[in-house]
Amino acid sequence: QVQLVESGGGLVQAGGSLRLSCVASGRTMTFSDYKMAWFRQATGNAREFVAGISVKGDSTNYADAVRGRFTISRDNDKNTVFLQMNSLKPEDTAVYHCAADLAYNDYVPDTTVGAMDYWGEGTLVTVSS
Repeated sequence: QVQLVESGGGLVQAGGSLRLSCVASGRTMTFSDYKMAWFRQATGNAREFVAGISVKGDSTNYADAVRGRFTISRDNDKNTVFLQMNSLKPEDTAVYHCAADLAYNDYVPDTTVGAMDYWGEGTLVTVSS
C-alpha cells in the first residue's frame, strides 16, 4: 500500500506563487518505481490532469492551461514530488491531488485519472482576484 500526503496549499492573490509538495510512503514502496502526477479538481468540475513526471525526473508533461507557469519536479531520495506554481490565476483555484502510477517504462505518466494507482487526499489552492 502507498500513502501520498500533499502540503503547501493556501490562499494567494492572482499573480502570486505557491509550491506544493507530496510525500510518498509505504512499507514496500520504492518511490522511483512510480511515475508521479498532479491533478486538480475545482468545485463542480471533473478531476483534470495538471502535470506529470517520469521515474527518473528527466521527462515531464503539462496541461495546456498551466504550461509555462507550473513546474513539476521530484526528489527520489526524499520520496517527494513538487509542483511549483507561478503566475497563478483565479481559474487555478482547486483541490490539488498527487497521484502515483506504477511504471513499466521511463515515459511520462498517462494523463487520465483511471491510469493512476494511488491518490492523495489533496490540498486546497485558492487564488483571489
